[in-house]
Amino acid sequence: MTFIADTDDKLLEGINSYRTSLNLSKLTTNDNAYCLADEIAKQFKGQPCTNTTGSNTVLGTEEQFPNYPEFLKTCHLNATVTQDAAIMPACVPNLDSTLVLTNFTKSQYSGSLNDSKYVAAGVADEGDWIVVVLSTNTPTGNFETTYTGVSSAVKVDFGYYMFLVFAAFLLYVQYL
Repeated sequence: MTFIADTDDKLLEGINSYRTSLNLSKLTTNDNAYCLADEIAKQFKGQPCTNTTGSNTVLGTEEQFPNYPEFLKTCHLNATVTQDAAIMPACVPNLDSTLVLTNFTKSQYSGSLNDSKYVAAGVADEGDWIVVVLSTNTPTGNFETTYTGVSSAVKVDFGYYMFLVFAAFLLYVQYL
């Protein structure tokens, strides 16, 4: 049996059933974690999945994703708010539903799924690849959007420039 639709939702539902059986809270959906999972899943597009058992996982770390800074930029995030994340990509032929869930609950990923610090998730798939990104409710793992498109250096420079203009104006008015 394979996932016909909503692969991501079905996996999250299965993970939440697994967590409930361990007396852990269910994971909520985090849109920014989903965005990151989607960007990572797209990176795997076209890569062959030679796994035949569904138990072959790829431990995800920032170092494994050379485009990680671009993924963060696309999702309007910075590395500070994703430090405590767990990134879990997996290859499962045809995204077989039983194998997909087992791939996460009976592998090195189970440690993260069993950890109560994770409160939300984003799940995305691409071909035979599925990626789960777990987030926390801490400032270093909550995936709060922080990227505004303008660097803080530009904001500081602009603010400083405006201060100088205002100070010059005050000096001008004082000497009139």
